[in-house]
Amino acid sequence: MNVTLSATLAANEDIERRRHAGQRVLNLAFGEAGLPVHPALQERLSAASGQNGYGPVAGAPALREAAAGYWTRRGLPTDPALVVCGPGSKPLLYGLLLAIGGDIVLPVPSWVSYAAQADLAGMRSLPVATLPGEGGAPDPDRVAAAVRRARAEGRQVRSLLVTLPDNPTGTLASAETVKRLAELARDLDLVIISDEIYRDLVHDPAAGFVSPAELAPERTVVTSGLSKSLALGGWRIGVARLPAAGLRDRLLAVASEIWSSPAAPVQQAAAYAYTEPAELVERVAASRRLHAAVARAVHARLVRTGVRTDLPRGGFYLYPDFTGAPGLDGLTTSAGLAARLLDEHGVGVLPGQVFGDDPRALRARVATSLLYGETAEQRLAALSAPDPLGLPWIAASLDHLGETLAALTAR
Repeated sequence: MNVTLSATLAANEDIERRRHAGQRVLNLAFGEAGLPVHPALQERLSAASGQNGYGPVAGAPALREAAAGYWTRRGLPTDPALVVCGPGSKPLLYGLLLAIGGDIVLPVPSWVSYAAQADLAGMRSLPVATLPGEGGAPDPDRVAAAVRRARAEGRQVRSLLVTLPDNPTGTLASAETVKRLAELARDLDLVIISDEIYRDLVHDPAAGFVSPAELAPERTVVTSGLSKSLALGGWRIGVARLPAAGLRDRLLAVASEIWSSPAAPVQQAAAYAYTEPAELVERVAASRRLHAAVARAVHARLVRTGVRTDLPRGGFYLYPDFTGAPGLDGLTTSAGLAARLLDEHGVGVLPGQVFGDDPRALRARVATSLLYGETAEQRLAALSAPDPLGLPWIAASLDHLGETLAALTAR
């Protein structure tokens, strides 16, 4: 087993140490939603604080019912009996790997924990590059060849993972690519794990979102949670939509030995959130607008300095490619790029190599969600501002980034 501390958590802790030591650091490394908890959720968590029983392994009936309704409203009719809740979507993903077994196809680049979890589970990941501008979904043509080759070598490849929209690139796979992967999963008898935790943060809701569960419902697991859309990362709650009772039962067996059940008070607050009352729908919409505005402003600054970057389409990430940019001749790895940005310019990013990318490619993940302010008051102001880019603290951060990019590429 070759697993180290998660790169995102390690980078955030390093940046916090530097800040406590008095250094000015722009934190673009940590994928936290960066917004306050809505008061309605605080009230429900407080009201349920006396609930200290374990509860069902699958989760409280009210939460499973609410999550089923959430998916049904998105065109995925869901039986509450096929919903499993956990202490975050991350443990659910790990539980699913154990329940499904075999090796897993992963897109490259992809979130740092996917490959690490496969390693922890004693599985091997099968990395497959994504199509240009379609992060989160492995290239269907390459998937077919890679799976057949691996099976010819005796490997048992049983699943394929997609992230819609994507972390780390902030892009969204096309409907055509998702359709081809769904057909391929049928042909190759693969379970699709669709990580849709950023689904409600697609910048343009009218642009269309296609889940593989719409196209291959009998073999698609959908995972989600509230850490991104409602900024509840520290509350640790996630939900999974299972295609069949057999996989659900295996996942519950794993869950019973790892987390027993999610925290009861958090489940009650989450059940309210998944009914999507108007006040929370408005909060998610405001968050989506803020994420889009700031991410696109960062995109403009990157492109202005000659750094190739796909326009972000969901969440709060970008994945700029500094390869070939002026002034970077002395840099040979993404780790070196990240180190220079942090040590010389006080800008923290994550190197592409931690996402499975080629270390020699000068790519990095930029997370924009901690630019909204240092206090709850500033973050709420950012949420409600007609032009959040004009707020002094956001403008100062964007200026810091712009100055850094100009200095970095002027060598």
